[in-house]
Amino acid sequence: MKITRVETFAVPPRWLFCRVETDEGLIGWGEPTLEGSVDVVRAAVDELAELIIGTDPLRIEDHWQVMTKAGFYRGGPVRSSAVAGLDQALWDIAGKARDDAPVHSLLGGPVRDLVRVYGWVGGDEPAELAESITAQVEAGFTAIKMNASGRLGPIATRADTSAVVERAAIARTILGDARDFAIDFHGRVTAANARRLLPLLAESHPLFVEEPVLPEHVSALASVVAASQIPIATGERLFSRTDFLPALQAGIAVVQPDLAHAGGISEVRRIASLAEVFNAHLAPHSPLGPISLAASLQVAFATPNFLIQEQSLGIHYHHGTEILDYLVDPSLFRFIDGHAVRTDRPGLGIDVDEAAVRRAADSTAAWRGPLWRHPDGSFAEW
Repeated sequence: MKITRVETFAVPPRWLFCRVETDEGLIGWGEPTLEGSVDVVRAAVDELAELIIGTDPLRIEDHWQVMTKAGFYRGGPVRSSAVAGLDQALWDIAGKARDDAPVHSLLGGPVRDLVRVYGWVGGDEPAELAESITAQVEAGFTAIKMNASGRLGPIATRADTSAVVERAAIARTILGDARDFAIDFHGRVTAANARRLLPLLAESHPLFVEEPVLPEHVSALASVVAASQIPIATGERLFSRTDFLPALQAGIAVVQPDLAHAGGISEVRRIASLAEVFNAHLAPHSPLGPISLAASLQVAFATPNFLIQEQSLGIHYHHGTEILDYLVDPSLFRFIDGHAVRTDRPGLGIDVDEAAVRRAADSTAAWRGPLWRHPDGSFAEW
């Protein structure tokens, strides 16, 4: 069996899909989405395709090594995302080629039957936040995640700090003691702000606090971990085992690689294994499309130190397009009591609606992330 063609499709709201075709008619799908940089990653996928067209798709590890290392210059979000999408597609083909096996069976077999998932909530005002959390509870979710705040200054005011604590208290009141919520600092909170905020949030008992410092400030992470009783999570902007090592050495409790960014199924499995050495758990980042989520679930079913899975049904980025819109049968993403149920469908476990993908491809302007500024006109982290 040989790879004969690689195609990419930029689809609403902000996703990039890739389709890998073989001479035996087997097709694999992947999602090399990099939010806000679809065209750049698309070019990277086209370049990497030159390395794998004409080769055996089942040599997944060899392809991963070549795609990540043959270009001399390595790493970074663009190349890692391109590799991630192609890697997902190769695993999809492998499952279909090997007696219609699900990918989790190729990763050593399932270690669980259910994967706990959480939903995103928004709302700038307390009433809006309460309404959003209540809706997720009514939908059956046992966990949610929310942003800590909007724009924050380098040293937050007492009012801003109090607002973050109030948001956490609202979440805990609505969720009660039997459900969980996580708080995303989103890199908007400096290390100094994080060290002040984390002890104040402990009473609300968040499941974890995500990205308390920017990835380039990993040297400050240990001091943040030391200041916190709350488990610290990070990793949506880390793309390899070598990126995660210093964060794990700093004491984080939860790793959050994104299957669309961090080298795909192959590398995320290795990141999870590395985390296990540090008694840390895997909670993949996934506010993206259906293929990335399907790949994440395959890893979750086969990973012992898995914690919880992000998913993007109803997230505010979608603007009328949902992850179910590109699937022939969306039942894999019909969550029961806040959990995804293990499937034995082949490959990634989903059937992509190719006709829907082709109709939607390149139909809208490219998505761009917001540009925030502080009141004095200087750049602010989004």
